[in-house]
Amino acid sequence: MKIRSVSRMYASEPYGRAHQPWFLNLAVRGASGMSPRDLLLLAKRLEREAGRMGGARWGPRRLDVDIILLGNTVLSEPELTIPHASLANRRFCLAAVADVAPEAVVPPGERTVSQMLAACPDTLEVIAI
Repeated sequence: MKIRSVSRMYASEPYGRAHQPWFLNLAVRGASGMSPRDLLLLAKRLEREAGRMGGARWGPRRLDVDIILLGNTVLSEPELTIPHASLANRRFCLAAVADVAPEAVVPPGERTVSQMLAACPDTLEVIAI
């Protein structure tokens, strides 16, 4: 995996569960010849190595690695959906991805990441730090 660019870090209100610390978010744009399944296995391994254990959905965690976009790949499997299923509704994710790939077209549609960010209905606060 070759890292091409990294977004600014963003602090955001917790999504899905109030009354917990804010999250820190960033996006990494990379290049890899790995399959989507192998990338998912790598993401899960990185989470485990960082000390992530099971817990409540949307609860506090040391590390959460998601595959948001993978070129023009559209995939819907029980363990992996690409593009990320909730991308259009998560300002914290769109803001970070817009830093590294603002003009990327999100398949299968015609909208770019920047267009999706401008139309995002999420009202939770997101601050670049």
